[in-house]
Parts: sequence; structure tokens; C-alpha cells
Amino acid sequence: MEDSKKKIINRLRTIKGHIAGIEKMVEENKSCDEILIQIAAIRSSVNKVGLAILESNAETCMLESDENGKVNQEDVRKVIKSFVNFSK
Repeated sequence: MEDSKKKIINRLRTIKGHIAGIEKMVEENKSCDEILIQIAAIRSSVNKVGLAILESNAETCMLESDENGKVNQEDVRKVIKSFVNFSK
């Protein structure tokens, strides 16, 4: 889990850097094509972070059982709901 968290934080920091780069591109009047390419790259990166978070959350919630060896159905429903909301 800690390794996954570090990877997610690194990806978010990379995205933050890309956003700052786009801000600079706008200030420098770069072409719309160049800016939109960078925005598409950020969108893809954000989706990858979201999927990584969903995967980590799903593993934690769906694979861990309680003291009776059962998975909490409400936790599974929450993971499914998160996945549906993310995929909209």
C-alpha cells in the first residue's frame, strides 16, 4: 500500500508540473495545438491516477475480510459506486 501511495503522489506531482507548464505556455502565447496536446496528456495522467486509486481501494476493501472471513458487502458497494462515478 505504501509503495502504491508513493507512486500516486509522484504522479500527482508530475501532473502539477505539467499544469504549471501549460500556464506558462498560455502566458507565452503558444499555439492552441501545443496547449491542447499538453491538456490531453494531463487528462490521460489524471485518469491513470484515478484508476490506480480505484485499484488500490478495491484491493483493500474487497480482499480484506472481517474476523468471520467475510467481505463487507457495503464496502464492495462503495467500491462499485466509486468505479461507476469515475467512469462517467
